This record gives sequence, structure tokens and C-alpha cells, in this order.
Amino acid sequence: MMTNQDPQELLKSKHKLDEQKRQFTNFARSASGHGEAEAGQEFSNDRVPDDQNRMKSVEKRQD
Repeated sequence: MMTNQDPQELLKSKHKLDEQKRQFTNFARSASGHGEAEAGQEFSNDRVPDDQNRMKSVEKRQD
């Protein structure tokens, strides 16, 4: 790990990592076609298929 390093160097490397994260986040957003999403809203439509699967298993039990 990094030991006995200059605080300025540590700060520079942290800023570099933050910049890489920011660029990745922007890339991921543009690749997924989403604009800014409210926190927690990114996956809000994941529940729809779950409901459909649950209904299918209910129908199977009734047969």
C-alpha cells in the first residue's frame, strides 16, 4: 500500500481517481440512455417482470 507518501501526492491521486469515477459515471449514463435519474429510481421498472413471474406461478398452481 501507499505509506509515507506526500499528502499533496495523495490528494493528486485521489483527484485523479475521482475524475475517473466521474467519467465512468457519465459514460455509463450515456450508454444506458438514461438522463439524470432520481436516487433509487434507476431500477424502478425492475419490479414489473417480477409481478408477471409471480402471476405465472399462481396460474400454474391453479391448473
